[in-house]
Amino acid sequence: MTGPARVPLCHYQKGCSVTPYFRTIVSAALAVTLLAGCDKIERLFKGDNPNVAIPAQTDGRVAMLLPDFTQLVERDGPSVVNIQANKLEAATAQNELPFPIPEDDPLYDFFRRFMPNQPPQQDQTPSESVSFGSGFIISDDGYILTNAHVVAGGSQIKVVMTDKRELKAKLVGLDKRTDVAVLKVEAAGLPVAKIGDPAKLKVGEWVAAIGAPFGFDNTVTAGIVSAKGRSLPDENYVPFIQTDVAINPGNSGGPLFNLRGEVVGINSQIYSRSGGFMGISFAIPIDIAINVAEQIKTKGKVSRGQLGVHIQEVSQELAQSFGLKQPNGALVVRVEPNGPAAKAGLQVGDIILHMNGKLVESSKDLPILVGGLQPGAKIKLGVWRKGAEKDVPVVLGELANEAANAPQPQQEEPAPQSFQFNKLGLTLTELTAAQKTELGLPGGLLIQKVQGPAARAGLQHGDIIIGLNQSQVLDVKGFERALANAGGNIALLVRRQDNTLFVPLRLD
Repeated sequence: MTGPARVPLCHYQKGCSVTPYFRTIVSAALAVTLLAGCDKIERLFKGDNPNVAIPAQTDGRVAMLLPDFTQLVERDGPSVVNIQANKLEAATAQNELPFPIPEDDPLYDFFRRFMPNQPPQQDQTPSESVSFGSGFIISDDGYILTNAHVVAGGSQIKVVMTDKRELKAKLVGLDKRTDVAVLKVEAAGLPVAKIGDPAKLKVGEWVAAIGAPFGFDNTVTAGIVSAKGRSLPDENYVPFIQTDVAINPGNSGGPLFNLRGEVVGINSQIYSRSGGFMGISFAIPIDIAINVAEQIKTKGKVSRGQLGVHIQEVSQELAQSFGLKQPNGALVVRVEPNGPAAKAGLQVGDIILHMNGKLVESSKDLPILVGGLQPGAKIKLGVWRKGAEKDVPVVLGELANEAANAPQPQQEEPAPQSFQFNKLGLTLTELTAAQKTELGLPGGLLIQKVQGPAARAGLQHGDIIIGLNQSQVLDVKGFERALANAGGNIALLVRRQDNTLFVPLRLD
């Protein structure tokens, strides 16, 4: 936006005269210019263009106007609701003894039985707690989006509107993988939130949240988009939007608005060491949430495609080991037997670079791309294998709803013979028959001792080497052959407890 135009004025020097007619012309010009500037400012906040940044000057400086959220709150605030979910929690047993002693202590039962004058133990009844959160209306007939963790396990759910109406809500369904839940209230003509496009959201753009932090209803906070596509631990199917909007307990499930008043995300998590806001908040992109909601409404569940592989991030050292110029893609470290990937011929050590022509920049991109498709979908993977890229067609399976079984502890057995590879800093032994059966492996080398290069690479005692670069390792002879063909670029495929990963090994 350009500022008021500059009108040349006469310097007040001796001999310079200013006539009333000239003053009238100057005053009129200034008034028209200022009105034009005000009209531009008004268009910034009332028009279709929500941008508040003034175009950069010739010297590169960027001026900024602060955004005004008053119209957004007035227009879109009524679509935001407060949610209260009553939950029954099992009561914890009270210690009967007059002094603290752990119940697993061998003397606990002795003191409980023989301490005199102990009151009789009473039956413990479940206690009721209330979970508070936020949500927003996505249809005028009463469908509401919120977080799954707000309403999961709720026996009774109540929705409070901005006009103080209280409505009983029914849980239509929820999806724990994305933390999205759908509620339904019996009402009509409700105010509906407008849905935006998170793909158009830019880092640095202003956003606002409306919710009920700590029970303070209809609270508005604002900030900017800090990053997009964030991957969080144990959250493989959501590319979170990171913001610095103040989000606290009670904001969960509430909407994240852009300056157009469109919902671009659902506020879900915060990063905190204190339990309160510390400047880092995460929101679920609204397109993912709407996809989940539509499946819940139509099918009662959420279906996702499954490839059947375990993957790892490609570091610069691993890229060099596999002959890649750039550390892109998802490195396959395990192929599930009889899964879609196994049937398509994918192998351990393959690096998935593309899916349906779209670049897989990081390993976290692949679960999102695959999970966004339905079971039975046909895809084409661009795979890097032994120095060349090839296309692999795959028909996706269906991701199971139940979580995988908990990892079983690995039992280490002494080996009858050890093999030392001093240049690598490794002492290895072949797996015994019992170890192969227990681990479900056809073979491998158990690491007994690490030092030097192996220790610096992060290899650990108890790791099992099952591959080197893209060659399978079953025994010491196979390891020696693969090592001779590695050409100095070594990436060891290692089984560590229930995880499989490649570890790049740099020789001194």
